[in-house]
Amino acid sequence: MEEYRLHTLPNGIRVVHKQVPHTQIAHWGIMLDIGSRDEQPHQQGLAHFWEHMAFKGTQKRKSYHIINRLETVGGELNAYTTKEKVCFHASLLASHSDKAIELLSDITFHSVFPEKQIEKERGVILEEMAMYHDSPEDAIQDDFDELVFQNHQLGKNILGTAESVRSFGRNDLQTFIADNLDTERIVVSLVSNLPFNKAVKQAEKYLYDLPHSTSQRIRTSPSIYVPQTLRVARGMTQTQVAMGRPAYAMMDEKRLPFFMLINLLGGPGMNSRFNMTLREKYGLVYSIEATYAPFLDTGFLGVFFGTEPKNLDRAMQLVHRELRQVREKPLTTIQLRNLKVQLMGQLAMSEEGNQSFMLMMAKSILDTGKIDSLEEIFREIEAVTASQLQDIAQEMLDESQWSSLCFVPEDDSK
Repeated sequence: MEEYRLHTLPNGIRVVHKQVPHTQIAHWGIMLDIGSRDEQPHQQGLAHFWEHMAFKGTQKRKSYHIINRLETVGGELNAYTTKEKVCFHASLLASHSDKAIELLSDITFHSVFPEKQIEKERGVILEEMAMYHDSPEDAIQDDFDELVFQNHQLGKNILGTAESVRSFGRNDLQTFIADNLDTERIVVSLVSNLPFNKAVKQAEKYLYDLPHSTSQRIRTSPSIYVPQTLRVARGMTQTQVAMGRPAYAMMDEKRLPFFMLINLLGGPGMNSRFNMTLREKYGLVYSIEATYAPFLDTGFLGVFFGTEPKNLDRAMQLVHRELRQVREKPLTTIQLRNLKVQLMGQLAMSEEGNQSFMLMMAKSILDTGKIDSLEEIFREIEAVTASQLQDIAQEMLDESQWSSLCFVPEDDSK
């Protein structure tokens, strides 16, 4: 089975495809290198608003027809917005593959943003914002971004503010897209049983005539980081905690070893050090996770958990203890071997999902211009040494350089 093949259209749009002969499903995606960090201060939430409005009408379809186009053949249409990307994607039987790329190209490049639909969707997004605000475990992640990336768009809530969302009109959407659209920073991704030539032909049918466009956008890097500590009183019974700091950027050579460290401390495995200590040994949390998100010019490390107010200080002390142990004590040969084997297994499992692989291909092409095979990644993992991991731990896991945000019940904030 081939890894993937890449084709570039005359307008600069790249088409990447992986053929999986045994599947009956086609997973299409159009990913644009445009995200919430590309908004001006008065545009906060506009990329996400665009994601919503793309489904509300095009030059030839009303929202009803967009919704039903794939649903009637059992397919799914969806989208998401991140700090640096907007993606529209669809999954359906491969025999209807042409319908998916036609619809995706239509909503991505030919939306008309009807004013009546803007008013309706404004209310929907305000409800979405209220839902996140009422969920402390979600809200704290957004607020912690702002604590780490102060006064920078990477720290702003992707959903925007109630004030900004109420201000958006059709012209705002059209201006934002025109200012940021760059066809050389767009990737069309497909995982299906189709031969590569047929996949390219379907993409060309709807994207070949799209005019070439470039953007003069310049992404500014965050300013100097200063650790912050903040406690906020909220009407809730449990304390929510976020801890972390800026981290390595997308192309930093320390990215993979650092990812390995974060996986060791708070990855998805139930045997992560944070989980084994705070949950299994002391019963202080239901769950605890550590995440690492690399961006173009920086990165983000976050540790998140909830605990009873009386256990807050003890839980934070235990997190610091685990960080200190990784800094001060190199992994043994067996520990390092186990860490590598576990991570390789997790990566192999993640590639079993064709939709996830399709999205990964698009993001990887946009970010790095290539897609590393599992064998290449495994070789990189195998090459990591215990001393490398300890050096990175000493650089990045010094809690004096970490910020922390705690949502505490109102009675416990005094």
